[in-house]
Order: sequence, then C-alpha cells, then structure tokens
Amino acid sequence: MTAIYDRLRTEPERVALHAREVAFDWAGLPLRWIPNEAFSSHLLNVLHVLLPEGERWFVKVFSEALPLIKDDRLREDVLGFIGQEGMHAAAHLGVQDYFESQGLDTSEYVADLEHLFRRLLGTRRLTGAKREEWLIERIALIAAIEHVTAFLGNWILNSPGLDVAGADERMLDLLRWHGAEEVEHRSVAYDVYMHVDGRYVRRARTYVVGATALVYLWIRGVRYLMAADPTLDPPQKPRWRDLVLSAGKGLTPSYLNVVGCAWRYLQPGYHPTQEGSTSQAVAYLAQSPVALAADAHR
Repeated sequence: MTAIYDRLRTEPERVALHAREVAFDWAGLPLRWIPNEAFSSHLLNVLHVLLPEGERWFVKVFSEALPLIKDDRLREDVLGFIGQEGMHAAAHLGVQDYFESQGLDTSEYVADLEHLFRRLLGTRRLTGAKREEWLIERIALIAAIEHVTAFLGNWILNSPGLDVAGADERMLDLLRWHGAEEVEHRSVAYDVYMHVDGRYVRRARTYVVGATALVYLWIRGVRYLMAADPTLDPPQKPRWRDLVLSAGKGLTPSYLNVVGCAWRYLQPGYHPTQEGSTSQAVAYLAQSPVALAADAHR
C-alpha cells in the first residue's frame, strides 16, 4: 500500500490530452511480427481488427454525451479523449489494410464487428429519459472497456519480453504509443460515468457483460486470424495452453493478469489512477519515434 501512495505522489496531477497524428510505414512487416511466434503475434494482431470499429464507437458515444457533461475540465478531457481514440482507430485500420494487401482477409470478422458496434450498440430511436438511459448504459460499458485497455496499455509499456524476442520495432512503437495514451487518458471514461450516474451495480454489471464479450471476441479473433494467415504452412490452431506458454515468455498477458484486471475494477473503491503510471506513459511518449514525429508537426 505504501508503494501505491508513493507512486501517486510522484504522478502529475493532470495531463492535457491531445491527439497525435501519427504515421507508420508497414512495408515488409511480417504478419507474424514476433519471430517464430504465430500465436503471440496473432493474439496481439486482434487489436488491429477489433479496435477500429470499437474506438470509432467510443468517439460516437462520447460525442453524444457532451451535452450531459457540466464540468468544464471534464469536458476538455473528453474532447482530448475523443481526438486520441479517433487517431487510434485510424492507426490500427492502417495495419488492417496492410494485412489485407498481404492476403490476410479480415472482412468477415470486421463485418460482424460493424454489426455489433453500429447496430446492436448504436444510437436507437428513443426519446427523453429512455434515450438518456441508453446513452449512460453505453458510457458505463465504455468505462469498463477502458479499464481493460488501460490494463493492456500498462502491460505493453512493461513488456521487455517482446524486445528480447525480436518483435518488429515499428509494431512495438504503435502498441506502446497507443498503450501510453490509454494510460494517459485512463480516467476519462470512468469519470464521465461517475459524473452522469455512478451507481456501483451498473458499473459492475457492465464490466461483466463487456469483459465477457471482449474475451469472446478476442478468442474468435485469434482463431480467425490464424486460420486466415496465408503464411502459416501448415495451418495452426490456437490452444488454451498457448497463452500459458506465451505469457511465460513475457509475450502476452497471463490468465492471472486478466483475472487481476477484473478484480481491481470490481472493487467498490476502484479508480483508474490505480492502473498504470501517467509519468511512465508521458515518458514513453517523449521518446516514441512516431509520437515525436507527430508532435514536431503540430
């Protein structure tokens, strides 16, 4: 506990959030960008097919939520959050497009995601209190998912096993730039939820629903990518023990990490500042090649 308090004392009180217009050149990137690690590569590659639709949905929901936000400082944070999430979606879409050019067809999986985020979780023909309740429900769901992305951002910033394994440096910079910004803005969605509603039961319920859906989509995504990868000869299927093996090498989070992530969010006294370090995120952004290039052109 003392270590937590010591870390919080060294954290900046607030960081002004802004979108960085990053650009990547993926020429020559292997589909399995962690050498000899098909499962680990594709487990992380799920991000590139899942996040574009998901983060564009975040942007739409929080744009709708702006009239509910009465606090000027929180509103400013939300505008920064919207800008960052939009750029994340664009960056991962660039990888998805590159995969398509290399013969990895993701269209079927992406079509299902479009149906989920645009239709099932999209704006409904509701009015008055029902419309506002549906908006708040989605805000709570995004707050839950943002806890998971903050967890993943913190993990990727502290994953030396990927460097040791010889992972592609461009891909690591994308994931760590994104991860750093997820840590940087990790409190925004939660603070908006507390501002407009804040009930614990809804927070816990939407986490259980959202995390369960996310795990399902991730499992399906890994299976899909490994089956569709034209460079895998013979084809491989993911196995549950592959996560144990990859986590043991420091290439992916472990089952225990995932359980701990859920446990922390479900604590009544939880706040996102307990997940990751703003100072570490800011330090990475100050040395990230793509972030530096983007900031130089602001």
